[in-house]
Amino acid sequence: MDRDRVFAFLKSRLDEGRACVLVTVMAVEGSSIRNPGTHMGVCEDGTFIGSLSGGCIENAVVSEAQEALREGAARVVRYGAGSPFIDITLPCGGGIDVHFQPLTGTDFIDQCCAAIYVRRPFTAEITADGIAFVNGWKPLAANVTAATGKFGHWPLPQLAIVGHGASVEALVRLAGAMDISSHVWTPDTTICERLRAGGVAVQKLERTSDTHLLKSDPWTAFVFLFHDHDWEVQLMKHALDLPHFYFGAMGGRKAHSWRSEALAAAGVSDASIASIHAPIGLFHSSRDPETLALSAMSEIMSAYQTSDFRDARD
Repeated sequence: MDRDRVFAFLKSRLDEGRACVLVTVMAVEGSSIRNPGTHMGVCEDGTFIGSLSGGCIENAVVSEAQEALREGAARVVRYGAGSPFIDITLPCGGGIDVHFQPLTGTDFIDQCCAAIYVRRPFTAEITADGIAFVNGWKPLAANVTAATGKFGHWPLPQLAIVGHGASVEALVRLAGAMDISSHVWTPDTTICERLRAGGVAVQKLERTSDTHLLKSDPWTAFVFLFHDHDWEVQLMKHALDLPHFYFGAMGGRKAHSWRSEALAAAGVSDASIASIHAPIGLFHSSRDPETLALSAMSEIMSAYQTSDFRDARD
């Protein structure tokens, strides 16, 4: 979840007039902690953000990035298995090919940050002439020998939390710790006030028919956290028709059976009802809000990592 922080860091430093390097994992051989397309940002003064190996090679990466800046030329360096640096190893036993792209202008990073801000897919394309921004997601394509490649990026997941109770705030806190944004709809005035004070996007639900307030995109996870399930039917029926990659609801099997019958009576299709993760989360019977939040977030991230967004339309 550090990609957006990497691009924000680079934009900030470039705007200050400092030269930077965008570091990209081009290819992975064997086991590795990060996948191709992972980025790290390095400033000329040695400050950096992001991680390629969990701490094994970051210092070496920073030194290599500064050398690339001094020479003013891009390069690809191998770390781990097959690397000429026998004193720099990866405990996992794998090898990674890392691309270093010096950045002096701001156009590329500005375009990436703009796409991130409006939640649009984009691709970083590395060519012999440098690095370019491409609108839309392109599948991974890397040629280490030629030092070229395409690295597509989807918007990060966001949470659309609809409900009341302590679990709402617990999930918002956990999402915030992961740099995942949340938008909350709740009838609870106290929760509204507390979340707004913390800078969270929140809207007050006055009635169960306030369906027009809900919004989402294909990279949204809907999470319904109502103890009073009478609030759910109209809001849930509308939300199921909105774009999303995950849809989960709190409550045990008995509650979900009632919910399913009510949604069917409201005209919701069997397929839509079957798509609801309920009881929510990877591990059930979670009674405290924090454990419920962790259980739900684990399931949400699993769904995000395995979703195919190629046909997504926002």
